[in-house]
Amino acid sequence: MSAAATLTAPWRGLSPAVWILVVARAVNKIGAFTLPFLGVVLTVEFGASLGQTGVILALFGAATIPSRLLGGHLADRLGRRRTIVLGLTGCAIAQTWIALSHVLWSAVVATLLLGLVFEIYEPPSQAMIADVTEPAQRPAAYGLYSAALAAAGVLAGLLAAAISHVDLRWLFVADAITCLACAVLVALALPADVRRQREVAPAIATAVWSDRRLLLLLAGGTVFAILYMQLIIGMPLTLLEQGLPKSGTGIILAVSAVTLILAQRVLRIQHLDDFRAMSIGYVLLGAGLALSAFAHSLPIFLLATVLWSLGDLFLLTRYLTQASGLAPDHARGRYLAVFGLSWGIATTIAPLTVTQLLDAAGPKGLWLTSAAVAAALAILQSWFRKRLAPA
Repeated sequence: MSAAATLTAPWRGLSPAVWILVVARAVNKIGAFTLPFLGVVLTVEFGASLGQTGVILALFGAATIPSRLLGGHLADRLGRRRTIVLGLTGCAIAQTWIALSHVLWSAVVATLLLGLVFEIYEPPSQAMIADVTEPAQRPAAYGLYSAALAAAGVLAGLLAAAISHVDLRWLFVADAITCLACAVLVALALPADVRRQREVAPAIATAVWSDRRLLLLLAGGTVFAILYMQLIIGMPLTLLEQGLPKSGTGIILAVSAVTLILAQRVLRIQHLDDFRAMSIGYVLLGAGLALSAFAHSLPIFLLATVLWSLGDLFLLTRYLTQASGLAPDHARGRYLAVFGLSWGIATTIAPLTVTQLLDAAGPKGLWLTSAAVAAALAILQSWFRKRLAPA
């Protein structure tokens, strides 16, 4: 068997729709490198103060929460494919508006619009993967989705580094182009939306928010998302604190992406049940976080990266598998949208926890505290099993 065939073995038998979604999302991700530069653009290009920039970015983050809920609602009412195209087109319009703005108020309005459309495509994308796969295939399908995004993220960073030397506004133009390319691919290649029986929307919304299993899963997923976002935000600050080169962050992201891709073939994690896989995932995540607390050189940080990336592999796919498994077919988009709120909440909380812990206890305090939370969640998986497993 060739190396390529060996690498793709876990994903054989997946629906063509899954591969189309993965390719389209990867194309979009390659262009989605504008967010790290949004604050710089607001400050340098539009003259916003640091305080104003912080408020604007916080408002952007808050706007992504209703964006995801809207995406879930439209996915179940309008259809998966139409909603994905709508969300991506909205992102392209907002990105172009930012690039063409000449005054701060215009850029602020465009940024808020971007937040309101930014997460629309996630619930229908995740719901469509669940629609076209059997429950046993979903860990592999969501794993492929996560691995593709990780690999595309590395390419995005390289592309951003190249374009940012020319003009930061071109970053938003490039992102708009990839959004439209992704929308065209989805519109032409994905199967047409199936007309679903119309349900009473308020009744569905009530059922979603009254599902205690979903709310419990949302609580656990939010804690994981906070740990994940703490890594994204806190690792560059930790490298800076340790006097290591800024390029180390890019190397860490690349190693993380490669780990996610290769480990899916080596570990064969799709054969584990969800709760056992998540227990292992939290142990690996905790080990990587704890090692980061004592790392003082890039090789040790890279070893820690392999550990916490393996943990993320177990956890990212299983949380999505569980959320999609709880949902009835007619409300899957909304279930995944509600579960996805964990990332909006984490994006709001993680910057505060990272900066406060770094200021009060330094990198060691930040990562040891995070490792303790991961260890607690590993132990609690048997408790979650009793309350989340199907009757």
